[in-house]
Amino acid sequence: MKGLLTQVRSYERSVQLLMVNQFTINLGFYMLMPYLAAHLSGTLGLAGWIVGLVLGVRNFSQQGMFLVGGTLADRIGYKPMIVAGCVLRTLGFATLGLVDSLPALLAASAATGLAGALFNPAVRAYLAADAGERRVEAFALFNVFYQAGILLGPLVGMVLTGVDFRVTCLVAAGIFALLSVVQIRALPARRAEEAGRQRTDSAESVLAQWRGILANRPFLLFSVAMVGSYVLSFQVYLALPLEVRRLGGDGEFGTAAVAVLFGVSGLSTILAQTRVTAWCKARYEPGQALVRGLAVMGLAFVPLLMATAVPVPAAGMGLWLLAAVPPTLAALLLAIGTMIAYPFEMDTIVRLSGERLVATHYGLYNTICGVGITVGNLGTGAALDAARGAGMSALPWIALCALGLVCAAALYGLHRTERLAPPPAAEPLPATL
Repeated sequence: MKGLLTQVRSYERSVQLLMVNQFTINLGFYMLMPYLAAHLSGTLGLAGWIVGLVLGVRNFSQQGMFLVGGTLADRIGYKPMIVAGCVLRTLGFATLGLVDSLPALLAASAATGLAGALFNPAVRAYLAADAGERRVEAFALFNVFYQAGILLGPLVGMVLTGVDFRVTCLVAAGIFALLSVVQIRALPARRAEEAGRQRTDSAESVLAQWRGILANRPFLLFSVAMVGSYVLSFQVYLALPLEVRRLGGDGEFGTAAVAVLFGVSGLSTILAQTRVTAWCKARYEPGQALVRGLAVMGLAFVPLLMATAVPVPAAGMGLWLLAAVPPTLAALLLAIGTMIAYPFEMDTIVRLSGERLVATHYGLYNTICGVGITVGNLGTGAALDAARGAGMSALPWIALCALGLVCAAALYGLHRTERLAPPPAAEPLPATL
């Protein structure tokens, strides 16, 4: 931990603040969101389809507005969008805890999603700009703070929700309110040269900028190839818990085993991310690291695939081991694969953008990956249902392994053809009198 803090202090104040901000953002978000569905269906007594609608509106408003949020960040500035997102989430979380009418709940849910679309691209673009040549290492540290918030948030939320879910909402809103004030007072303004670049970009129409990004074929191919990494990593929240509960049941053992999944994923990243990144950077080019990260994520489901060949015990220690060990190994391998790929992934987006309109590129990238997650989860759910109906328990794990290896092969092709290299710098326009 001391070494981690030393690394953080080696960056300028803006980078340090962005890392702490991301931890706080995730702390506030994850102390509330895991318990929202239970509040809507239990405390408020809403029907299942309404609960799905409220949660779906949040996801849609975030994924659908990432491109707009990134564009606004490039045109208006990173700091204003970060502040606006935090203020909006303050209002959204407070509203979720104080209202019970469907229109108000939908509005609050949409506000929390839009908030993420405003500050997520801006935070990453700001971090990339101020970290400079140390972007890869900065994004590794950023992921440590990111995962720490995800790990601690649900624990804090569990305690607060035990008192009252409204308390959870108001505390989360208070965290974002405090965060808004800190951003306004402490987050440095953009440097003069970056402001000048923003004014140049602002002279170009938004549609022209979007057309230019959509014409960036290497960036689009990279974005599509990386979709698989997000589908695979999301299985820590979908397929792996379902597998644990399928074998271990919904009782105390199943709950504890699912908690172990999340703990292994978060703690391994907190403890090893910076070491893994340093090791990979010393040995691999960015494209090679990305290929290896995706390959590890695909192979993460091999323990589950192998477990399907083992007869399922009726009860006892054997059943518990079969229910807990393969999914936990899968969660650990997914975390390792993500640790390998993530810092180089974030850096590659900046390089493929030509370091111009970086937030807009991050916004479009997040939208593409968000759509991919939705489609991938539908496919995974269908595979899980088909496996149970047909007695083919290996089917979903084969499909997920194949997805990871196909995406790794696609990245290998992009790397070999040098499509992951930065685009050539545009020639300066001739001076006019």
